[in-house]
Amino acid sequence: MHIGYTIAPGKGDTDLLLARVAEVLRKDGYQTCGTVQTNRTRANGPCDMDVTVLPDGPVLRISQHLGRASKGCRLDPSALETAVGLVAAQLGAKTDLLIINKFGKHEAEGRGFRDVIAEAIAQDIPVLIGVNALNLDAFSEFTGSVGAELTPDAASLLHWCRNVMNTKRRVA
Repeated sequence: MHIGYTIAPGKGDTDLLLARVAEVLRKDGYQTCGTVQTNRTRANGPCDMDVTVLPDGPVLRISQHLGRASKGCRLDPSALETAVGLVAAQLGAKTDLLIINKFGKHEAEGRGFRDVIAEAIAQDIPVLIGVNALNLDAFSEFTGSVGAELTPDAASLLHWCRNVMNTKRRVA
């Protein structure tokens, strides 16, 4: 079982990092599955959050615009579950790596990408995931603390990904 996770220090840094890693791996010919997130600045409030379903779309808006004064969660659960369904349908024997943009509140509560991650583990597909520091305890509980914490830089993540994917190919 290969689970790597990273926590980048700045807001949105993990999203940018995982998107960069996914793009490099795609160009290198690896078959990735999962999601990467892009945040788009809004002039009148919090950013819009979009996820790209790997390897090449669609792009889904997973945030709701609740107004400037809103303090609640902006995640659109229906859009997230649509992304989950699309990823689950693609996960399979040809998948080299599952990338999930975030183990967030929904995953911590047993929803979101949690079942997809478990299925990847069951199929011996390596998993790279961004973890929200607020949900690190829930992530550790879910993975049985077997996840490898990876330095939040592209070189470290790419090294880990290539190593686990190439090891899996040699074993197969």
